[in-house]
Amino acid sequence: MTAIKELKAVARPRAGKGAARAERRAGRVPAVIYGEKQDPITISLDFIEINKIIYAGHFLTTLFEVDVDGKKHRVIPRDYQLDVVKDFPVHVDFLRVSKGATVTVEVPVHFVKQEASPALKAGGTLNVVAHTVELECDAENIPAAIEVDLTGAEFGDAFHLSALKLPAGSSWAGQGDDTLATIVAPVGAEEEPAAEEPKA
Repeated sequence: MTAIKELKAVARPRAGKGAARAERRAGRVPAVIYGEKQDPITISLDFIEINKIIYAGHFLTTLFEVDVDGKKHRVIPRDYQLDVVKDFPVHVDFLRVSKGATVTVEVPVHFVKQEASPALKAGGTLNVVAHTVELECDAENIPAAIEVDLTGAEFGDAFHLSALKLPAGSSWAGQGDDTLATIVAPVGAEEEPAAEEPKA
């Protein structure tokens, strides 16, 4: 079961750019909680805390219990905006999640056991096409990552969605059999010369 993290917030009665700027000047990050056919709630978060959580990784696949002035909301982050220059968070969107709900999330793909690939050991390159995959899963059982085992991988091998084993209770959210990665020969590698045909 996915661990639910606690997050404290305060209600933010005013909306709009001016109010948001005032929150940021006060060392807080504006945010909103929406979904479950309820009215959106505007809140603000402590800048230091949310900045640390975002950069710790897995933010968009983590279930949170947000305490808004004593009232708790089960949510999952849906999006966040970073300052275009300084890369710190300036806004966060949260989606309400009821118990037993299914969510669609982007989960990172990890390519493991690269040292066990003959092609990569011979100087080949892992050409990653997709760094994440979209899954539908129980909100309380979101996998931290999907692993692709590169053991025995040779030049020209390709890795597709259909070859991956999904965690129990998860399914692909998209259509088709997308390519996640391929293994290519080193740049500039010379092909073996064709054998000369015997002269008549």
